[in-house]
Amino acid sequence: MTSTEAAILGAVQGLTEFLPISSSAHLYVIPTMLGWKYAGLAFDVCLHWGTLFALVLAFWRDWFELVKNAFAREPQLRRETWTTWLKLIAATIPGAVAGLLLKDAAAGWLRSLPLQAVMLLLFGFLLWWVDRVAPGRRDDRIPGWGTCMFIGVAQSLALVPGVSRSGVTMTAARVAGLGRISAARFSFLLAAPITAGAGLFELRHLPPGLERGPLMIGMLSAMIVGLLAIRGLIRWLGRAGFGWFFAYRALLASIILVYCVRH
Repeated sequence: MTSTEAAILGAVQGLTEFLPISSSAHLYVIPTMLGWKYAGLAFDVCLHWGTLFALVLAFWRDWFELVKNAFAREPQLRRETWTTWLKLIAATIPGAVAGLLLKDAAAGWLRSLPLQAVMLLLFGFLLWWVDRVAPGRRDDRIPGWGTCMFIGVAQSLALVPGVSRSGVTMTAARVAGLGRISAARFSFLLAAPITAGAGLFELRHLPPGLERGPLMIGMLSAMIVGLLAIRGLIRWLGRAGFGWFFAYRALLASIILVYCVRH
């Protein structure tokens, strides 16, 4: 893999991880259509480290408060903070279990291009439709236990390329009654634990021939673009919905299907 390819894929990861358009689909579809050699699932997961750094930078105040308040002198504040940590951990478990059980499938038949096209279209429509009909306007920083677990179970569906982790968690959050910005913020906070866990797990599976230089370039590119994507999406959701993302997903699904027919 060249440095240019790594930088492009890192930018793709940074943009598509946080926009509800599926990073896993793009990281497979783009190299395939351009005739590049697919670096593998382990490389994709390492690019997620770049977006993890973007999450830490974008929400550093939130993470700092969660760490500081976990050892606060006030018992109520300390108790509430530990409850928040437990919610984030518990909501991460369904996705982690699904990742372990379906790891081989995720690297194999689940990457079928026609399947990815269908998932892009289906879950793009669900995101748009739920956002239009959901009456919820709650501005919860951290939702209740039931909502957290519901979103966590939905997150496990993102193992299928084309679903989109951010898209499906925001869809679930809107179903549960959260407003758009609150849904996006909690989706981003929930991304950190599972991204860190998957990154640590996959480090040992990096291909031996993979050059560290391009990998570092890809991670840096993912971090920079990811930070811009987080800030841009939150601003966008303050004044608009998910219609354009559904339109993009439908267009990409169509392109994939045309490519499959011709090849």
